[in-house]
Amino acid sequence: MLASTSRPLCEEHDLAMFDLDGVIYVGGHAVEHAPESVASARETGMRVAFVTNNASRPPSTVADHLTDIGVPARVDDVVTSSQAAARVLRDRLGAGARVVALGTTGLLEALDAEGLVAVGPDDEAEALVTGYAPDLPWKDLMRGSVRVRDGLFWVATNTDMTIPTPYGVAPGHGVLVEMMRRFTGVEPVVGGKPAPPLLEETIRRVGGERPLMVGDRIDTDIEGGIAVGVPTLLVLTGVSGLEELVGTAPEHRPSYVSPDLRGLLVEHPEVSVDGGSATCGGWTASLDEENGPRVLVDGSGDAQAWWRAVLSVAWRHLDATGEPVGIDGLNPPEAD
Repeated sequence: MLASTSRPLCEEHDLAMFDLDGVIYVGGHAVEHAPESVASARETGMRVAFVTNNASRPPSTVADHLTDIGVPARVDDVVTSSQAAARVLRDRLGAGARVVALGTTGLLEALDAEGLVAVGPDDEAEALVTGYAPDLPWKDLMRGSVRVRDGLFWVATNTDMTIPTPYGVAPGHGVLVEMMRRFTGVEPVVGGKPAPPLLEETIRRVGGERPLMVGDRIDTDIEGGIAVGVPTLLVLTGVSGLEELVGTAPEHRPSYVSPDLRGLLVEHPEVSVDGGSATCGGWTASLDEENGPRVLVDGSGDAQAWWRAVLSVAWRHLDATGEPVGIDGLNPPEAD
């Protein structure tokens, strides 16, 4: 079930690790309520970090973009999967190690910052690292893949299968990783979410005793938080929504759910469960077995409480039967 708090999340936790796309911005524009929510969280003393699986952009570029859309950010506030991958390599090989780098500026800068030497695919090296690189020559990928098959240590910045582009959703770095896996028979060490290194690196860099992962995707953000043992907040301004949530198994569920980032600034009250019903903040959700099974909702109140009541009923049914409830006709209220 969802966790509850008697204080706002920004007081319960001293570090918020924000995913970017779908949480802070969509394309070139800030998500509604994101700038003021981040600012209010900061005013309480909460540390903030912006974490991204995007390995191509250096932190300075990300920080500038955030500042331009009204979310002031310093370079040190941004942690990328390239930085996480470089830390993995540094910890294993030590400073001065030579690494074949198949990636762009963001990856090269991260390697240099850790004292690693980026080299070409034919050069003497102790490891190979791959990152998103749309202009990567096929011959370099071929040579690198053969070297991995023959035993060269391999780190991948992330395994994201898709990436948003101006012309639509396109294949991401995960497609390259999958191809190399199949050819080499080798499983890489992965820097980005949901693997632990990115969030571990964020906590190490930014600090915080009680971190919270904030994201819009169950499969990367929430599972990434779970992988490092920190509570998670899923905001419903990006990818994951009602259909995915009602079918989410216990081991993949977020600690908290909110329509948007204002969920950082409020309490998350307990849900009262009575038989097959769940009540929270003026909403009562129950299971209609005769016409479904599906969730029925009655009452009024804020949108966050609606989600808490509905998911309590949906997850109890899923855990008992192994089947998700129907959601036909179930419409979340608009957040105020």
